[in-house]
Formats: sequence, C-alpha cells, structure tokens
Amino acid sequence: MIENTDSPRPHKGLEHKTIASAVASELRKRIVSGRFAGGFPLRQDMLANEFGISRVPIREALVLLESEGLVKIHPHRGAVVSTPSVEEIREVFELRALLEPRLLRISAPLLTAEDYSYLREVAARYVEGHRAGNIAECAELNTAFHLGLYRHAGQKKTLSIVAGLLQDSERHTRLQLSYDASRDIGIGDDARILSLCAAGRYAEACVVMKEHIEKAVATLIDSLCAGPQTG
Repeated sequence: MIENTDSPRPHKGLEHKTIASAVASELRKRIVSGRFAGGFPLRQDMLANEFGISRVPIREALVLLESEGLVKIHPHRGAVVSTPSVEEIREVFELRALLEPRLLRISAPLLTAEDYSYLREVAARYVEGHRAGNIAECAELNTAFHLGLYRHAGQKKTLSIVAGLLQDSERHTRLQLSYDASRDIGIGDDARILSLCAAGRYAEACVVMKEHIEKAVATLIDSLCAGPQTG
C-alpha cells in the first residue's frame, strides 16, 4: 500500500503527480518482472483499492506507462499490459545494436580492475542462474552486465536511451530464456567481450557485442513464432 502522510500536505496537483509516479514505478516493476504478463488487465478500481488511493493517480500512472509502451489503454475497455509486436521487438534490438557498440568503444578503454572484477562476477552469476533456470535473475544480470560495460561512456543521453531499451529488452529476455531453444544464446559472449576488452582489442569487442544483440533478437523472434518447447 502506498502511504499518504497527513503533514505536511503537498499541493494537490503535486501530490497526485508524486503518488502517480510511485504507482507507475510499482506497476512498471511488475510488468518488467513478468508478474503482469502481456494482456493482463489493469483495472483502475482494483488498483485504487490495493494502493488505498483514488483512481485519479492510478489513471495518471497508466497514461505514463502507456507513453513508455508498457500499457495499452482501450477506450471503454480499460487498460491492459501491452504485448509487443515482432516489429517493436526488432526495433528495440536494432537500436541497441546501433548504440551499444558505440558506448562500449568509448567506455572499454576506461574500465578499471575493479570494473572487470564486478563484470566477471555478474557474468559468472548469469551462467549459474542460467544453469539453475532462474529466468528472473538472468534477465536482471543481463541488464546489469551491459550497463556496467558502458559506465564510463560519459554520454548521459545515450546511456539513458540504452537503459530504457534494456528495460524493454528485460521483458523480452525473460521470454527468450523461458524457451529451451534459445537458452544457450549469449552464454560465452560475455566472457569473450570481457577478454577482448582486457586485451585492448576494443574494436573486436564491439563487433562481438553487435553480433550478440543480433543473435539474441533473431533467436527471440524465432522462439516466439514457434512457441515454447515441451517435453
């Protein structure tokens, strides 16, 4: 439940925006984590009751999430969690393949021993989570690894865009890792990228990163079209 303090009271308009942002943050977590899957209905009355607030900030939160592509609002039918199309998924990964190698090329020469230690730990945990079938952890570690590689790029706007794309990708990565046919995609690429960066072979690392992203989206789309494997 999102608490409302009695004192001091913010301006009513500001209060609604603050509460709406908090609601949007919580719903965003549920969507990205897969707790609320594509098509899940987001009923304003139920959410208002859960959070103990009026429907006004709920409505504002849903509008915000719609602008991020996470929610679809249907007139007279309410809001549901959006289901990304193949075209939308492809666009997200194409943008990543364009921007991430650029960030890596800038950041890689500035990575420190401490950075490499952190990134190797994240990569190792990803492998462990992959073997254990921990889809949620793998998706989060994948995002952490990529952002860790670019931390010294210094391009705040580009990093902000990529962070948003990675958030979108996290939903897709969870789907990808849930299909046996694509479970091995990416294993080994992280270690290879780190080795190339450590050896000063930055251009090669950027090529591997681009290929890694392109392989991921190709396999994801194939898997989504084929459906989950059973047996």
